[in-house]
This record gives sequence, structure tokens and C-alpha cells, in this order.
Amino acid sequence: MIKAVISLLALAAASAAHAEPPAGVATEATKTANAGVADQLPIDDQTDFENANRGFLAKIEEPILNEDGSVAWDPSAFDFVQGQAPDTVNPSLWRQGKLNSIHGLFEVVPGIYQFRGYDLAQMTLIAGKTGWIVIDPLTTPAPAKAGLALANKMLGERPVVAVIFSHSHGDHFGGVAGVASSDDIQSGKIQVIAPHGWLAESIGESVIAGTAMNRRVQFQFGTALPVGKTGHVGGGLGQKLSSGDVALVPPTKSINKDGETLVVDGIAFDFMDAGETEAPAELVFYLPQFKALHTAEVVTRTFHNVLTPRGALVRDTLKWSKVIDMMLARYGAKSDVLLASHHWPTWGRDNLQTTLKNQRGIYRYVHDQTMRQANQGATMHEIAENIGEPDFALTDFGVRDYYGTLNHNSKAVYQRYFGWWDANPALYNALPPVEASRKYVAAMGGADKTLAIGEKAFDEGDYRWAATIFNHLVFADTSNETAKKWLASTYEQLGFQAEAGTWRNIYLVGAKELREGNNTKDSISTANGKVLSGIPAVDLFDALATRFNPGKMQGEGGILHFSFPDRNEAVRIDLGKSVMFPRAQPYTAGSDGSDTQITISRAMFTKMLLREISPVELLQKKELTITGNTALMAAMFAALDEVDPQFDIVTP
Repeated sequence: MIKAVISLLALAAASAAHAEPPAGVATEATKTANAGVADQLPIDDQTDFENANRGFLAKIEEPILNEDGSVAWDPSAFDFVQGQAPDTVNPSLWRQGKLNSIHGLFEVVPGIYQFRGYDLAQMTLIAGKTGWIVIDPLTTPAPAKAGLALANKMLGERPVVAVIFSHSHGDHFGGVAGVASSDDIQSGKIQVIAPHGWLAESIGESVIAGTAMNRRVQFQFGTALPVGKTGHVGGGLGQKLSSGDVALVPPTKSINKDGETLVVDGIAFDFMDAGETEAPAELVFYLPQFKALHTAEVVTRTFHNVLTPRGALVRDTLKWSKVIDMMLARYGAKSDVLLASHHWPTWGRDNLQTTLKNQRGIYRYVHDQTMRQANQGATMHEIAENIGEPDFALTDFGVRDYYGTLNHNSKAVYQRYFGWWDANPALYNALPPVEASRKYVAAMGGADKTLAIGEKAFDEGDYRWAATIFNHLVFADTSNETAKKWLASTYEQLGFQAEAGTWRNIYLVGAKELREGNNTKDSISTANGKVLSGIPAVDLFDALATRFNPGKMQGEGGILHFSFPDRNEAVRIDLGKSVMFPRAQPYTAGSDGSDTQITISRAMFTKMLLREISPVELLQKKELTITGNTALMAAMFAALDEVDPQFDIVTP
């Protein structure tokens, strides 16, 4: 009898220890944390709401569709973001989400209009002498096309005469096909203006690093999260990315590194270089006729990323602050309105100057305070815990952590100066995650004891520690479904508390994949024909070279010469057993003496890369000719890895 009671007690204890974790609800710890945010900030201040609604002309109510009938943007998706914040959303992020959900066509000043709330970014339209000058035509074509159509309906039909890409991020150029045809661009009917270095930087992010970056984008922007109070409520910089295929069109005019003045369709632009701040290639501009300063993405209504979670080059916060100061010095005293490629404008000279000063201040603050502590011996993670925040962050929502955060931006500053290592020898060549996790779990007494430690941390609201424990369990044994459930619930609470839309998305996508599996379909593709055909041939081969696997290379290699007559391009490939090295060559119609000569159009080569047609079919159609060592091309392509765009992240 005693043994039976003991067994029942043991069973009850075990059941309690392995109870189902909560899902989709805020714990008391999360409710308390979020209530504290609401008490600390002037959440009910209406100034931003007045600015975000100012100049409203019209809106699109129905879903915006892609050519294939899929939904590119649903204007009603975020209608639920209104009223007081629910327990499952940080009140500060909820406020930003309400602002970003305000959508429509707006007049900034007569002659300048913005199409806002139909993508992560927004499109600006300037009425020139004969047509529209389009600034940053969104991520995908359908919303850009819809915005242009709405402007023409409300303001009178005008052709597009110029497109300006403010910088080298896809949400500011990917939708160009919606406002400008390639024929009109090639003929010179539409001018495409971009900062110097734009094409190389755009290719680097969209193509060379495109596969890994697109996967990480799913976490940063929560592309597969359901929209709702326990899911996606906004990305801070905007609500979300529109869906569809992006395009990449080379500019016809590059603004030089020293900036320049340019008259475009009767409108004077004073371009100032802002590269190596928010993007490696970026410009801002002042419009004297309108007394308007367009700050691209250098100044928006949030603290930005210094090292974006999707991956990019680490940005220079010191230069960033100085570029903003240069804008303040050059244009602050003569500008009446500040507008950007995200969020709503700021009107009034005093308000504008305060915005620039505080934006300048937040980047200088994270730079100087990181370096102050680093020079006293603090490590990257210690600095992030103690970075604090400047006084003006308590009253200026425009420098809050909605997109970038002081925590992870201080780590980025540290990385820019010192790299990933904090000088602790134990961390210089640390064990890889799976091996380390197995040893941690064993050292803590096995899976059951480790699970109990994690559950205790969760019950105490110590979610960062709980995430560490449960993550070790998952990486030590991916079949441990109980650990996955607890880790998912832990990520969920961390997401519910996050002020940054990026952090919320990252945590909630992690929870979703732990519960449902890694089965997301990309909503945006940068590896499509429009992008691949839009970049120079040598850059395309540089991207292919990142897939070269020496273990798959058969034979000694040799020299291949690819000729693309339709584009007057040629690329020489020095193919070795371990390295595939492309070099741009002058185009010639005949042989250059290489081992293997391949002649094909870029259009057919793109189709071949996308597997829309095989080399055999191309040979039969006489769209492809090969002379010399015909097996060498086959060897090169056979050595290229197939990439899995949905590689695992939250499990090993």
C-alpha cells in the first residue's frame, strides 16, 4: 500500500514537472512587464497620429493582387490594431503598429505625395513639369502599380518620367516594374537615378547572400506569422513586406560620391551622399522649390538597425550621426517639412530640427557609450546589458527600439571595432552548438533534470534563462518534443514583451517553427528571372561561385569562356579543383583560345539556371553552342551545390 502511494506521488510529481506549457496567452510576468512600459511612456500622446493622418486624400480598401492572382497586400489585415494594447503585445510596439497601419495617398505639400501603408516602405511621388518622379517604388510591383494608379485617379494622369532609388535595399527598388517598363527605361523615356555603388551593393545583398538572407528575413519580418494579437502586429519600420517577385533594374544615372545638384523634369534636387550609414549606397536630398528634406532611410520614426537581423554589413554609427548632423547644418534652417521612405512626415522647422538632433543623438549615444565601456574592458554582452538609454528616448517615440534596439545595436558597434570575439580565450574556439548542448545537458544531470530547471525558470518569469536551458535540450536531442514545446512557449513570452517588431517576429517565428515545423514558403524571391537577368554576368558568376563545392569537382578543371552576344558580355572562368574564379572579359565573337567556349544569350542562360530549360534542349534548339572540352561545363555545374532556402534555424 505504501509503495502504491509513493508511486502515485511520484507519478503526480512527474506529471506536474512535465505539464503542458501555456500557448497563446500572456503570463503574469509578461502582463506585469508590459504594464510597466505603458506607465513609463506617454503612450496616449496624439502628435504622431495627427501627422500620420495629415494630408489624407484617398485609400485602397480592397486587396492588391499580383499578376498570378495571389495577394500582394491586404489593406484590412491590420484593422485589428486599434484601441488599448492587449496583454500579448508591448504597448509601445502596439502604438507604433497603429501608426503604421494608417494607409492611403497623402499630400505632404502641394506637389509632393506619399503612398503609405501598403508595404514595409512607402513610395513618394513628386509632380514634375511633365510627369511623375517616383521615389522608392516599394518591394514588389503590384502595390507600386496600385499606388501610381490611385495618384493618377486623384491628382490627374501623368506619365512616369524618372525613378529614384534612395538606397540599395530591396524594399526601395524591387517594385520598379509596377511603375516603369524595361523598354521605357532602356529607351531613355524614364530615367533611373541611384547613389554611386548602388548596383554592386544591391547585388551583394540580393544575389550573393540572397538565399541565407531570405531565410533570415522570414524571422526578422515574420513573413509566415499569422496577423493578430498573438502573432504579427508590425515590424516597427512598417507593418510588413508585400508579397511577390522583386525586380532589379540598373540605374541610368548615378549620383557621385560628393553629391550633386540635378534638375529632373523641372524639379531641382540637391543630392547629398549618405552611403555607409543605413546602407552602403544611399542618398538623401533637399528640394528647394518645396523647402522639403527627404531623408531616405537615414532618419525615420524609429531607431534603426546597426546590424540588421536578416544580415548585412555592419553600419557605421559614428558616420551615421555625422551625416545626420550634416543634414541638420545644411538643410535644417531652411526646411519646412521632413519626409522619408518609411513612416509619416514631420512638419515645422523647430520640430524638424528636434527630430534631426534626437536622431543624430541616438546613433552617437550607442556609439560612444559602447566604446566608453569597451575601453574599460567590458565585453559585448556586458555592454548590451548596461547600455541604458538617453534621456530624450523617454519623450521622443521616433528613437524608440521598434526596429533596431540599443541592446543589439551596441553589439553591432562592438563587432565593427573588435569583431565577434570578446577576447576571452574560452570563447575563441568554442564547441559547436550541438556538441556543446549535449555536454551541458549531461552536466546538468540529463534531460529530465534539465527540463525541470527550465520549467522553474519559466515559472519565475526568467524567460531568457529558460530559453537558454530549453534550447540546449532541443539541440542535444531534436526528438525531445516536450523541450520543443517549452522552448516555443518561452519564445512566445519573450515575443509578447518585445518593444521591437523585429524581436517579436524573431521570437514568434521561432515558436511557430518549433510547434509546426519548418515549412514556410518564401513570400518574396530574389532568385527570380527578373533579378538574375538584371545583373552583370560576372556578378552572376560570382554568386554561382559561392555554391562551388570542391568535394564534387571531377577532373583537373580548366578555362571556360562564356559569351553572351545579346548583352555584349563575356566571362572567363578559371575552374580549379578547389576554386572557381570568374573574371569579366571584353566580348568577342570568336574563340579566345580557352579550353571551352560557350555561347548563349543571357535570357536562355537565366532560364537554364532556373531549370526552365535543360542544356540538351538548348543545344537541340541551337540556343547554346559549346566547343572545345565540352565536358568541362558539365563538370562545373555538377560541382555547384543545390541550396535549400528553408534550412533549419531553431533546430540543428
